[in-house]
Amino acid sequence: MPQGSFALLEDRGILAVSGEDRRTFLQGLVSNDTAKISSARAVYAALLTAQGKYLHDFVMVEHADAIWLDGEAARLADLKRRLSLYRLRAKATLAEMPELGVAAAFGVGAHAALGLPEAAGAARALARGVAMVDPRLAVLGARVILPRDELRPALIALGLVEREFAAYDRHRLALGIPDGSRDLVVDKSILLEAGFDELNGVDWQKGCYIGQELTARTKYRGLIKRRLFPVKIAGTSPAPSAILTLDGKEAGEMRSSADDLGLALLRLETVKALEQPNETGVVALRPPWMRLDDS
Repeated sequence: MPQGSFALLEDRGILAVSGEDRRTFLQGLVSNDTAKISSARAVYAALLTAQGKYLHDFVMVEHADAIWLDGEAARLADLKRRLSLYRLRAKATLAEMPELGVAAAFGVGAHAALGLPEAAGAARALARGVAMVDPRLAVLGARVILPRDELRPALIALGLVEREFAAYDRHRLALGIPDGSRDLVVDKSILLEAGFDELNGVDWQKGCYIGQELTARTKYRGLIKRRLFPVKIAGTSPAPSAILTLDGKEAGEMRSSADDLGLALLRLETVKALEQPNETGVVALRPPWMRLDDS
């Protein structure tokens, strides 16, 4: 049987939201429906500005009497601060959980090793934590949250082979999945440019949340002019935020990369030209999950 892999995600951290109002408190703030969250289902969502611009994104899953938010470790205090501004009289508490670690399991056999189906968002209890299929895309793999000192031994015991973070990063890039503020610009990026619609990050039927009106307007008026694409890089990778030019005009901006793979925010009008070898040094790739009007 094929053997899956795992990589420790040292750049991730857990913010626990507990209290009897935890679900309703988050419901009015984040882009997805917190009613969907349970110990058997994880949900992907974002926190936006009132103008619908990106602030944070995270995976949410219920464990015991709390909802765990798996977010960027370096920005977890900022996420806690921003959410706390809206707590008011809600019976909810927010606490960083530095004792918990996060790992990604990926490759053929990873889901089976964790006892999970290949269904985005499926989750289950695992020892003193939780294992879940990535709610964005099942083929991306699974995520495991456990006490830090238990994480590596538990995954090895399940038959998964440890690999460097770079291996998982290449896997992510090949699928065209953004990685938080590495690929989205805080207070500037728009969710739909980064595929949040197709990647299960927005619920269009839920009630209001911060930035909801402008997010919906962007979708229904077809205002998206740029999208994040995975790209194949020839030669040296352009630095993050480097401007890509084609025929003397701006074609897009580079985001994260690893070796010959990366993500770039491309103008949709230039994508067809960029799908062929060109002067920018990057070739646009279309992941199967992405929906485009001309496809």
